[in-house]
Parts: sequence; C-alpha cells; structure tokens
Amino acid sequence: MTRTDLFHKVTEWFSANMETAESELHYDSAFHLLIAVILSAQCTDKRVNMHTPQIFARFPQPADLASASFEEVYELIKSISFPNNKARHLIGMASKLVSDFSGEVPSEIHELETLPGVGRKTANVIASVIYGKAVIAVDTHVFRVSRRIGLSKGSTVEAVEKDLTDGFAPELRPKAHHWLILHGRYTCTARKPKCDMCGLQDICQEYISSHLKI
Repeated sequence: MTRTDLFHKVTEWFSANMETAESELHYDSAFHLLIAVILSAQCTDKRVNMHTPQIFARFPQPADLASASFEEVYELIKSISFPNNKARHLIGMASKLVSDFSGEVPSEIHELETLPGVGRKTANVIASVIYGKAVIAVDTHVFRVSRRIGLSKGSTVEAVEKDLTDGFAPELRPKAHHWLILHGRYTCTARKPKCDMCGLQDICQEYISSHLKI
C-alpha cells in the first residue's frame, strides 16, 4: 500500500466513523480557548474544563488577566499540573496580547508563538480551531497514532507535522487533527491500545507488523 493510499483509507474511515470531530476543551472566545490550551499541557481536558468556568468569569478579556496578580491566578489553577509556570504564562500571554496585539488573539502562527506559554502545538490549535488555518497540531496522541498507523515515520514532532501536512488535503487538516487526537485518547491509547475495537486494523502498520510476527 502506498502512502497516498494509506492516507486515503484513513480519511475514508474517519469520515464515515467520526463525522463530528472537534476540541473537547470548553471555550467561548479565542482568548478563552488560548487559556484552556495553555492549561491543557500535560493535563487532561476534563480537568481543565472543571476549572475554566470560574477562570473565564473572572478574566473575560485579556486586560483583566494582564492586571491580575500571580497569587490570584495561581489560586484558580493550583490543582492543574504545573500551576506556577502556567500562572506566569497566562499573565504574560495576556499582557503581550494587550501591549502588542490590541487585546486580540492573532491568527498567524509566528505571532502566536511570540506569546508566553505558546509553542508550536498551541499556536497550531488556535490557528486551526479559531481561524480555520490548514495546519495540524501534533500532541502526544497525534504523534503516537500517526506513527502506529504508518502515516509518519518521523521521530520528531516537526517531522510528523510535515508528513501529516503533506498527506492530508488542506481542507481536511483541521478535522484530521481531531480525528487523530480522539482516536488516541479513546482507542489507540498509549499503554493498552484497544486494537480489538479499532476499525483501522487492516491498514494499521504496527498492528499488521505485530501480528505477522505471531
């Protein structure tokens, strides 16, 4: 099977079996999604969603968060992973939005990456989800699932992102990002993948390889 055929079959299966694929983070604005994505680093979306309602209510706009004290932000996120760093990042991010972007979340990835706490993955999520950019954010789920299925042999996040960008049509990339995340979160899990429940068995390169060895 060629790489093109593999991407075609993966797209065909997800289109038929995961018609609705979107972020599981709750948000009501670009600014609030940015907060949620920063908080979600090495933390579950479920836990982040438990805390964001009060965070969003307290900081509806970047200026509100930019003027907050470290202690105030920390108290709201202290049960989320790495609260010290994330509190500083959130305040710094909001301050830069106010000073450099007139309080608006930028749409360009290179501008998003200038914000404290925003790396390539977070920038791609915002660009994709909010602005519909044809980019794919590679988190741990996307990285793992892509390599298992055979969509990429890349050993770095950058290499996997390039392979996925090349393989999925531009209009599919935002949805493909969520296909792979959700598949990795609920089926192709890190420690005990649920291969018996997976409809991609016949094309998953890792599954095929492991069963050929039996």
